[in-house]
Amino acid sequence: METLVPILYIIAFGLFIYGLMGLTGPKTAVRGNKIAAVGMTIAVIATLLQVRHNWVLIVVGLIVGAALGVPSARQVKMTAIPQMVALFNGVGGGAVALIAWSEFRTSGGFATEATYVIVASLFGAIIGSVSFWGSLIAFGKLQEILPSRPIGLGKAQQAVNLLLLVAAIVCAVFAGLGGASQLWVIGLLVLAAVLGMLVVLPIGGADMPVVISLLNALTGLSAAAAGIALDNTAMIVAGMIVGASGSILTNQMAVAMNRTIPAIVAGGFGGTTLVPGADDGVDRTVTSTSAADAAIQMAYASQVIVVPGYGMAVAQAQHAVKDMAKLLEAKGVEVKYAIHPVAGRMPGHMNVLLAEADVSYDALKEMDDINDEFSRTDVTLVIGANDVTNPAARSDSSSPIFGMPILNVDQSRSVIVLKRSMSSGFAGIDNPLFYAENTSMLFGDAKKSVSEVTEELKAL
Repeated sequence: METLVPILYIIAFGLFIYGLMGLTGPKTAVRGNKIAAVGMTIAVIATLLQVRHNWVLIVVGLIVGAALGVPSARQVKMTAIPQMVALFNGVGGGAVALIAWSEFRTSGGFATEATYVIVASLFGAIIGSVSFWGSLIAFGKLQEILPSRPIGLGKAQQAVNLLLLVAAIVCAVFAGLGGASQLWVIGLLVLAAVLGMLVVLPIGGADMPVVISLLNALTGLSAAAAGIALDNTAMIVAGMIVGASGSILTNQMAVAMNRTIPAIVAGGFGGTTLVPGADDGVDRTVTSTSAADAAIQMAYASQVIVVPGYGMAVAQAQHAVKDMAKLLEAKGVEVKYAIHPVAGRMPGHMNVLLAEADVSYDALKEMDDINDEFSRTDVTLVIGANDVTNPAARSDSSSPIFGMPILNVDQSRSVIVLKRSMSSGFAGIDNPLFYAENTSMLFGDAKKSVSEVTEELKAL
């Protein structure tokens, strides 16, 4: 057994890394997930082989977890994937916090534990609690249970957050002295919980993709710390993989928005309460179009670029878009998809949707690869994307998204925007693209509108 368990762990870790490599592209993502799942199954089996007691509780926990997790994951709508990811990620952090509390209780207040075990447990407790409660706030914002706009304490926000962090560390110090009252651990968990909520509440909806990635990284780090405390190799390795990959992804997404992680944590922008163009004295008019006109424009184009956004996810229009693109390609029109790194409400949201509709990976173009092509494009079809196409990011220094890299949609010869209404995007700001001379608006449900365009294409 002493030889078998380490061998199983090594196999599991190899599968973790190989599976993670598969997540670099839609073609291999499903296979990568399955490989990593096999690795985790092997790691769980290796851990259970070391268990000498509490088998009943372990089995009950596995059954309850599977009963809650499997139906939730299978039944969740694609539009709700971001909040499900936030919720499931938070549960991991919460589990680590409870493990730390349990370790304190079962060790007589860390009376007999080594210093590194105490430090790792208390670190995991703070980070896990922050991640759990912060993820709940992120879930509430994404689910629109809470307002997506920033909710904070103004100038006092950072001072309060720092005070809570210092107070949590003080509780950790007293809890780690050995034989202390468990009230110190409870106080630590409560302070970290309030800190987690106050960190995420001031962050606006437009920054939610970055927040989800950051919280995911924190959960990974807390799991690794718990693994050190429990002497569990699987938790250490898996936690560090999640923490490292989540940190890298968080940084990449922040760079894609031309924002720093401290700036996002200090209070992001975004919300759905602002009224586009409200009372600023500027006369704004839009040009409406029809499905027939849109079909004619695209049918006689040499290249069409589709820009998907959260509106496509809400309408579940990805399959209709694939059908429309297939017809256009049959008419000799080249169709490409421009993917902004933070389009949607979680990392890779648009890639997941389009992969579900079997859109060719070769047709998916990242922002840096596609931006120069807009000026050579006859028609760009924007489906429910707002902030990632907003030219104010380039020209309006007073805009909260000024400096954020965007898709150069406005440089196309013709732009057709599919939207339900003129409401603002998740950043809560107006989009001048909608009023441009080369832009026309096709109002209505995105799936229905695309299907109508497809029918018109069939008639041409």
